[in-house]
Amino acid sequence: MTGAGSLLPLRSRLRELRPDAFGADSKGERWARILGSPNFADGVFQNPEGARVRPSGSTMEFAKQFFAKEQRLRRAPMGTIPVHPTTLADIAEPAAGGLRLTWMGHSSVLAEIDGRRVLFDPVWGERCSPFAFAGPKRLHPVPLPLAALGPVDVVVISHDHYDHLDLPTIRALARTSTVFAVPLGVGAHLEHWGVRPDRIHELDWNEAVEVEGITLTATPARHFCGRGLRNQQHTLWASWVVAGPDHRIYHSGDTGYFSGFKDIGAAHGPFDATMIQIGAYSEFWPDIHMTPAEGMRAHLDLQGGAPHGVLLPIHWATFNLAPHAWAEPGEWTRDAAQEAEQAAAFPRPGEPFEPGGELPTAPWWQPLSAPLDHPWRASAAPELTPEPLGELDLAGER
Repeated sequence: MTGAGSLLPLRSRLRELRPDAFGADSKGERWARILGSPNFADGVFQNPEGARVRPSGSTMEFAKQFFAKEQRLRRAPMGTIPVHPTTLADIAEPAAGGLRLTWMGHSSVLAEIDGRRVLFDPVWGERCSPFAFAGPKRLHPVPLPLAALGPVDVVVISHDHYDHLDLPTIRALARTSTVFAVPLGVGAHLEHWGVRPDRIHELDWNEAVEVEGITLTATPARHFCGRGLRNQQHTLWASWVVAGPDHRIYHSGDTGYFSGFKDIGAAHGPFDATMIQIGAYSEFWPDIHMTPAEGMRAHLDLQGGAPHGVLLPIHWATFNLAPHAWAEPGEWTRDAAQEAEQAAAFPRPGEPFEPGGELPTAPWWQPLSAPLDHPWRASAAPELTPEPLGELDLAGER
């Protein structure tokens, strides 16, 4: 067959081959909002400060680090990660002080704030991947089944990468009465997966919505987006401020360090607790993820420059996404907290704690890890921003 008519069935078949996990593209009113966003220019969403979103450096050097047998062994625990055994019972009663956080692993956190329940970046799937048979697999089970979590007032999504926006989790939550707060463009994925449009609050940076007496504000972050074979940069990424009558918390999502943390802190802080990304960093992508030292600096910026509140490190221990040792983010964040005299919580996955009460601080990861270097204890941390030698085009997204 020849002619334009023969192309239509082919295009339809190709669309049918697109995995549901890729989500959907924005169109109509949503696309018009994206085009009108002050953060959208030259056909893509822009970062608040310049950032390389593709890995830079030598492909050969990256391969040596990532695939060397010794390095691979360091990127996984040497035993079973101790998931908290009584999560369900512990969260059955209201938080005594009005604020309780339960880290479920990676960036997933249940925040109980002033009588409301906010679930950040819920990932209950076995892999952070569009495919059930490939991609980074969980290093520990989820602390409790999603259905056992109970009612959730708001689900907050930071961006659309697979380790933050999980198809099976969203489909399960779509069958509940919860509403969703997401960055601009991400709503197209949710609608494609069965979430009703009237349950989606889709925000640009510095826009806010009130839900059940709490205010959720999308704030800038320095990262990128994308789920399909092509990264079109047509969905926004964000950090989030959640403010209730008595408490304020901050979730960083994924981000590189940038000066905007000070502005967010000045506008919305100080915070009773921050949930800060401190894992999956690398010298090959220094602009889009933070090291523990940068994460501590971000927390202090958010608090006006001085120790305040509690830092909860997130984005580590659950998936193997970078060349660094598995336990290094927790160990180095503990170092940074001690040096800054900043209170930090180190719960096991599923272990609830109240920032205003006794904090979990035991280094539970140490028995599962080979000895780790502490380079910044004796001197300054090594430089993590090499001279770019070109761009790597690696499969997958961080």
